[in-house]
Amino acid sequence: MAALPQRYPAGNGTDTRSGSELSSERRELILSVVFLAFWLALGTVTYSLMEHWSVLDGLYMSFITLTTIGYAETHDLSDAGRIFTIFFAFIGIGIAAFGATRVAQQLISAPKLRQRRLARQIRQMTDHFIVCGYGRIGRQVSHDLLAAGKEVVVVDRRDERIQQLAEQRIPYTEGDATQESTLLAAGIRQAKGLITLLPEDSVNVFVTLMARDLNPDLFILARNTYETNRHRLLQAGATQVVAPTRIGAIRMAQVILRPRVDKFLTHVLKADDSGLTMDEVVVQPGSPLAGKTLASARFRQHFEAIVLTIIHAATGEMNFNPGPHDPISPGDALIVMGSQEMINALIENGCTARPS
Repeated sequence: MAALPQRYPAGNGTDTRSGSELSSERRELILSVVFLAFWLALGTVTYSLMEHWSVLDGLYMSFITLTTIGYAETHDLSDAGRIFTIFFAFIGIGIAAFGATRVAQQLISAPKLRQRRLARQIRQMTDHFIVCGYGRIGRQVSHDLLAAGKEVVVVDRRDERIQQLAEQRIPYTEGDATQESTLLAAGIRQAKGLITLLPEDSVNVFVTLMARDLNPDLFILARNTYETNRHRLLQAGATQVVAPTRIGAIRMAQVILRPRVDKFLTHVLKADDSGLTMDEVVVQPGSPLAGKTLASARFRQHFEAIVLTIIHAATGEMNFNPGPHDPISPGDALIVMGSQEMINALIENGCTARPS
C-alpha cells in the first residue's frame, strides 16, 4: 500500500470577516446614497433661494458640482454662492468618493459573498452526506442522492469541478479532503454519512481515519481499487468498502448469464415514480407494525407492497422471503418492493410511531 498522502492547505476560499462587518459595509453604502440624495436636494434648494434661480438651474449646478464635470456655472455666482459652493463640493465630493469606493468593494467581493452564503448554508445542514471527490463516480453518487431528496456537500479542490458544482448549485467545500479544516467546513460533525471516492486507496484510508475521529457515529462508505487494501479501510473505520471495478465486472457477467434478471433489477433500481422500486424502511417503536406479524397486520391488504426481507435489529439476521407469521420487532428494517406511493404510505401509516 502506498504511503499516506501529504496534507495540503484546505484553501476553501472563505472570508474571515464577520457578518457584523459585512452588514456595517452595507449600512455605510446605503447611508452614503441617502446622504448624497439629501445633499443634492439641499444644494438645489440653496442655489434656488440664495441666487434666485429656478429649481432646474439649482439642480443642474448641484449636479455638475458633485460630479466634478467642470462645466461653466449656470449663472454668475454671488460671493455667498461661491462660499457655499466650496462647502458643498468639499462635503459632497468626499461622500461621493466614499460611496464609489464602497460600491467597488462590493463588486470585487461578490464571489466572497457567495462563499459566505454557501458556508452558512452548510453550517445549517444536519444528517447530510459528504462526497469526497467529484469525478465520474462522485458525480453519479451525488446526483442520485440529490434525486432521492438527500442533502449533499461535495468536497473537491479542482477548479473545473468547483465551477461545475457552482453552476449546478450543489453545495460544496473547496479544498483537500485530507485536511481536517476542509471536513469541518463540510459539516462533518453533524453529517449522517461520508463517501470517499478518491482515486488512491491510501488517500481514502487517511480520509476515513480522520472522518471517524471527527465523528465516531458517522456512516463511512469508502472506495477501494485494490482488494488487498479492503481490510485496511475497514480497520481505519469504514462502515462499508466498495470496489467499483469489481461491481462493474460482476454486473457485466450478470448481463451475459442472467439477462432477464438484470433487466428486472435495472428496472426496479432505476424506476421513476410510476414504476416499481425497492427501498428499506425501519419499523419504529410504537408504530402499527411493531410487535406484529405480516398476517396480523394484514400487510398486503393495507400496504400492497411486497416484503422481500426482514433484517432483525437485535441480531442483524436477514430473513429472506418472510412468512405470514414471522414477527416484526421494533427497530427491524424491511426491504420492500412496490411503487413509490406504496412505500410512502407504508412509512407513514405502518412504520412511523403513533402518539400514545
